[in-house]
Amino acid sequence: MTDTTESTPSAFDMLGGEAGIRRLVDRFYDVMDVDADLKILRDLHGPSLDQARDKLYWYLCGYFGGPQHYIERFGHPRLRARHLPYAIGIVERDQWLLCMGRAMKDLSYDDALIERMLEIFFGVADWMRNKDG
Repeated sequence: MTDTTESTPSAFDMLGGEAGIRRLVDRFYDVMDVDADLKILRDLHGPSLDQARDKLYWYLCGYFGGPQHYIERFGHPRLRARHLPYAIGIVERDQWLLCMGRAMKDLSYDDALIERMLEIFFGVADWMRNKDG
């Protein structure tokens, strides 16, 4: 008897594994760094984006089912606690999502994948809010 079940690829695989997630994160921060309508989000990150690039890359690898680089370096992500020093409201959330959407579009992700990823990211981004408005 032949096994005809196909396994569904993980989000990690659909994003291109470690190399794909690195490309996504780098494009995300490149967009953030140059698009004037993302200035509020960009200003939250300070002068250099290097550390943020690495941390988001490490986090997303593990979050989407790949290697647990972030946890190996820092332990549990405790995302909300780690972001409490930054005022994150609806504007910041929406700029983060807009930036991620642009990065995925720029990398020619399938529209259905972009939509699904933005749904996932919205849940996390909305949970990160710590200020009104």
